[in-house]
Amino acid sequence: QVQLVESGGGLVQAGGSLRLSCAFSGRTFSMWSMGWFRQVPGKQREFVAGSNIYYAEAVKGRFTISRDNAKNTVTLQMNSLKPEDTAVYYCAARRGGVYYAASSYEYWGQGTQVTVSS
Repeated sequence: QVQLVESGGGLVQAGGSLRLSCAFSGRTFSMWSMGWFRQVPGKQREFVAGSNIYYAEAVKGRFTISRDNAKNTVTLQMNSLKPEDTAVYYCAARRGGVYYAASSYEYWGQGTQVTVSS
């Protein structure tokens, strides 16, 4: 059983930065592909970043995903934040499927709230 625990969310002004972290446990981290998604009330969960190289168009150039296999963590560095980035952010783990589909991911964290004020 994989456990994922996110941290690092909070309130920030537009133009600011936040760094989200996700701690992975329960299986061999290096054998899993990781992704970040976000969700706002009333909308579907949307892909943000995954597999260290893929990004949603809305965040490309502002967000960076990275992983540390020695520490079993994946991070999402978010710069130049905008009010439209406000959402609950989730990290997720998958072994197959496509990186951008939420249905490909088997395990999810509990989510962390990111709020960007204008």
